[in-house]
Amino acid sequence: MMAILDRSAERGDPGTLRVLSVFGTRPEAIKMSPVVKRLIEALGRDNAPVCVTGQHREMLDQVLGTFGIEPAHDLNLMREEQSLAYVASETVRRVDAVLASEKPDWVLVQGDTTTAMATGLAAFYRGVRLGHVEAGLRSHEPRSPFPEEANRRLIGALADLHFAPTEAARGNLLREGVPGAAIRVTGNTVVDALQEILRRPRAPDAGALSGVPSGRAKIIVVTAHRRENWGAPLVSICEALKDIAQRYGREVALVYPVHRNPRVRRPVERALSGQENILLLPPLEYPTFLRLLTQAYLALTDSGGIQEEGASLGVPVLLLRNNTERPEGIEAGRVRMVSTDRVRIVNEVSRLLDNGSERDEMAKPTDIFGDGQASLRIVDALVRARARATLVESEAEWGLRRTEA
Repeated sequence: MMAILDRSAERGDPGTLRVLSVFGTRPEAIKMSPVVKRLIEALGRDNAPVCVTGQHREMLDQVLGTFGIEPAHDLNLMREEQSLAYVASETVRRVDAVLASEKPDWVLVQGDTTTAMATGLAAFYRGVRLGHVEAGLRSHEPRSPFPEEANRRLIGALADLHFAPTEAARGNLLREGVPGAAIRVTGNTVVDALQEILRRPRAPDAGALSGVPSGRAKIIVVTAHRRENWGAPLVSICEALKDIAQRYGREVALVYPVHRNPRVRRPVERALSGQENILLLPPLEYPTFLRLLTQAYLALTDSGGIQEEGASLGVPVLLLRNNTERPEGIEAGRVRMVSTDRVRIVNEVSRLLDNGSERDEMAKPTDIFGDGQASLRIVDALVRARARATLVESEAEWGLRRTEA
């Protein structure tokens, strides 16, 4: 980090830079925490304040504790059965007040949540420059995933700096007319977070994984919670899980940390509670989840982040969706799209369980999603952008003085 400070000192004082990071969900917090820590190292805590909306409450707090992030502002807007319109409107209104008090040079948002989109809109209204972490991901289906695809497109239209995780993401932005000078290819910050956790001494799980078999059973980690999979698709996924458990018996253990949203938790518990070889868990703290994932034979998921984490760790991912904004994993052979069709899920899982060599081909770690230095590149880009802005302002002021003279 000192390298950034030393270089930027030649271009302007980075201490004058003030960056507000805003996020509200567990995935955002995981991916923004390395950036926040780098910002604090570079700028000092007072110039790198954090605002959390609390779009997810308990799961967000888990991550804040894991990474030692102390928000300067906690909007705590989550309420039971909250609507997207509620989250969006409350975020715009309440982040606007934070912007008025903090007066940042930049606002940073991550990904494609309603928190990120609404914060971007609030920053735009205030005339504050916006940086978008994990920019340029596209499924090219406006309503799938919903509302994430629309959110990230809207943020893309508002952002001043786009931190694209891959060259493919950069290409998407260029095709949409974003100037190349406004894009930085950084890698994905989830790899930074993952590597930080894996470097730490292993902490006790306090029994969180005590029910997971430690013998010869092949562990299949399951996560399914996306809004577009609510209802019939989630029921189909659950039926597939039961089929797999019945077909393979004690050869497998399906471990499913279940999202707390009642639209997910209720149907999953109704369908799978008490099923042999299926273990339903509450949401796990991030280090505990990574420990589970590293033990997995494969992962069944509709998550975005697990596509990246699985590829980085060498865990094959079967994707419970009909499209993905992360095609790199599929192209590299680390992710396979299986949709939410019951028969297809069972067939694809069976294929990897029955053919170890095919599974092993998918189980090779790769750095396609990043090398663990994304947060460093993001902070460096912000410091450089600040230095350029300061130089332009100084030149303009000097020109005005010469004219007046």
